[in-house]
Amino acid sequence: MPNVLVTRPEHQAAAFVRELASHGLDSVVFPTIEIRPVGGWTVPDLSPFSGIFFTSPNSVGEFMRRMMEERPCELENLRKATVWAVGKTTEKDLAAYGVTTEPVPKIADAVNLMADIQSEDIEGRTFLFLRGNLSLGVIPDVIQKRGGTCIELTVYENHPPSLEDSAKIRMMLEGGQLDCLSFTSPSTAVNFFEAMGSTALPEGSLVAAIGTTTAGALKKLGVRVDVIPEYFDGPNFAKAIAEALKQR
Repeated sequence: MPNVLVTRPEHQAAAFVRELASHGLDSVVFPTIEIRPVGGWTVPDLSPFSGIFFTSPNSVGEFMRRMMEERPCELENLRKATVWAVGKTTEKDLAAYGVTTEPVPKIADAVNLMADIQSEDIEGRTFLFLRGNLSLGVIPDVIQKRGGTCIELTVYENHPPSLEDSAKIRMMLEGGQLDCLSFTSPSTAVNFFEAMGSTALPEGSLVAAIGTTTAGALKKLGVRVDVIPEYFDGPNFAKAIAEALKQR
């Protein structure tokens, strides 16, 4: 069976591995980012914000963990707030806490999310943006350009893989043992190619991006993108990879 490289953080990889297996694909799990909490921040009073943005399951996980430990009373304010989530998984993770989000766009990335928000709903208002240390900053940039204020709170950090694990994957890649490389965020892509030390790929290896933001990061690195799913979530990503490998 074809092998798909899964670069998601280890605690998020299992569900995607199962999706790939349902399409008859084997997985090689190589987390190119390790998620670690960031210290030195406190959970703010959420009631003054006109809206709150979560851009990944990691932002949900780290923020909610800290909030439930330090200020569980803020959960009610979060449930009352206007909340945006980038992606269905982020939306689902918030729903587990009883938090309702604004509709997620079909193309679930930060650019399309902001395009759906009217300028008059931003101007003169203040928003909270929960981010990782490698955030591209699309949401704060749009808010600022539209006359709003964005308070950014870094709640987690991405760390690269070990040299030992990187060496093993490099040997598999060079030996043609990886049929498809899958990336679910710009940081998974950047960290992978930094770990490999090159963007050169063997002939026949496909590159899959879960969405346009990740695809853009790959193209910026000079890496071609062969697969982008119609809908930017795990099940559709696995299906698109399987279909591309069948046609190869």
